[in-house]
Amino acid sequence: MGNAIYKIEKPSNEPIYPYGPGSLEKKELREKIKELKGKELEIPLIIGGEEIMTGDIGECVIPHENDKILGKYHKAGKDEVEMAIEAALKAGKKWSDTPWEHRASIFKRAAELLSGPWRSTVNAACMLCQSKTVFQAEIDSACELIDFFRFNTYYMTEIYKEQPDSTGTSYNRLEYRPLEGFVFAVTPFNFASIAGNLPSAPAIMGSVSVWKPASSAVYTAYWLMKLFQEAGVPDGVINFVPGSGGNVGQPALANANLAGVHFTGSTAVFQHMWKTIGDNIMNYKTYPRIVGETGGKNFVFVHESANMKEVLTALVRGAFEYQGQKCSAASRAYIPLSMWKGGLKEELINTTEDIKMGSPEDFRNFLAAVIDKAAFNTITKYIDEAKKSSDAEIIAGGEYDDSKGFFVRPTIILTKDPKYKTMKEEIFGPVLTLYVYKDNEYEETLKICDETSPYALTGSIFAKDRDAIIKAAKVLTHAAGNFYINDKPTGAVVGQQPFGGSRASGTNDKAGSKLNLIRWVSPRTIKENLSPPTDYRYLFMQEK
Repeated sequence: MGNAIYKIEKPSNEPIYPYGPGSLEKKELREKIKELKGKELEIPLIIGGEEIMTGDIGECVIPHENDKILGKYHKAGKDEVEMAIEAALKAGKKWSDTPWEHRASIFKRAAELLSGPWRSTVNAACMLCQSKTVFQAEIDSACELIDFFRFNTYYMTEIYKEQPDSTGTSYNRLEYRPLEGFVFAVTPFNFASIAGNLPSAPAIMGSVSVWKPASSAVYTAYWLMKLFQEAGVPDGVINFVPGSGGNVGQPALANANLAGVHFTGSTAVFQHMWKTIGDNIMNYKTYPRIVGETGGKNFVFVHESANMKEVLTALVRGAFEYQGQKCSAASRAYIPLSMWKGGLKEELINTTEDIKMGSPEDFRNFLAAVIDKAAFNTITKYIDEAKKSSDAEIIAGGEYDDSKGFFVRPTIILTKDPKYKTMKEEIFGPVLTLYVYKDNEYEETLKICDETSPYALTGSIFAKDRDAIIKAAKVLTHAAGNFYINDKPTGAVVGQQPFGGSRASGTNDKAGSKLNLIRWVSPRTIKENLSPPTDYRYLFMQEK
């Protein structure tokens, strides 16, 4: 053990590669896409470092080319989940004793690998498996995940440095112990960075993980698991167990050694998991930490003083980037009548209809395909209902086609009912619903915005009038965990905008900050008496 207090400098965010014409990064990425697309992977479970083939097979399909299979993966069942838990607990004994600077070194190495030789591989996997454009893959599977690795190791040291006061006779300290048991990490399809962060954040703090990736993003998750291994994460610290929610989740949540859940996904699934934990609470060795980021019905609220061009750009990017499949995507907007009639309507319709959509392998496209057939069916059902509704009108888009890929045109619904279905319910697709309000009803409409949806993830206000901004921030205090002023409600950056929401949007434990990491430790207070008393009698007892 080194006799030194080691230092980790606060990192800078990873620069975003532009992938401009003729650039080296563009050439390397094209070659990697061709390479990955040209071979079909067989993806095993990885438990305690061992590759496990169960024979229960699922397929990894390219969303924008839905007759093309990238790989086939083996699914875990009850026996494999129990095996993964056992492997995690076994690895945890040594991992919890591993000096923090060595844990930091491993994940700092993961960041450097991803920043360099692994960048094109993970980005190509993300583009093919999740149908992300090059920019959306770059900011997700490369930059944000690199930032998570670097900033989380830094935040770990910031937590460890937080110590209590001591006195002349006592030396007091806090020890940040890893959790006693395993963390069940359940990750979504839409962000590779989240898939990499949820099992690794507890691991950085000395805990161990059993990781169930989303079935529609197993391919990308597998490459991330291989990255963890290449970086030197010891066998069993993170265990890779793809499979169905029930077959993996039920045995994991029933296990007495469950110490925590790190989840991103739907509100309904998270609530079911929470209820299951509640039903099993008497069986656990410790109270599990429950951390979840769930749904959103994110808003853009526009004041009459706002700049129309800025609003237009925010609506298009906020609602339609990555096909609206972001937890933070703009899904509802409140537009003042004067701006709507003053040119925004025509500009927004024309811009939306002009958006180029297709394969992300054609770098000229702004939109690609939604993730799978189930998502396609859900999204198009909302569109079809809007077409028939007397309270709604589709003013742009509305077309869809799954003959070659799961493509849904960016769609705008105009409603005269501020509590119409698509103003309240999460769609998770390229569908934006607008409500046009009278300019003199600004405050009343702010209150409607606050009360309409059960979610409270992200939202934004566009205004030049400072009083209008102050009013919106006050009325919408609890409507969004990430609140943006004159910006789209997407694009949170690690270390700059810690991410998370409350209400039905989650526990608001703020990924991208030390607030999240503190959930994966169990502090122990240690007092050392430097001058213990030798007589039980106190001074006050010496006189009657």
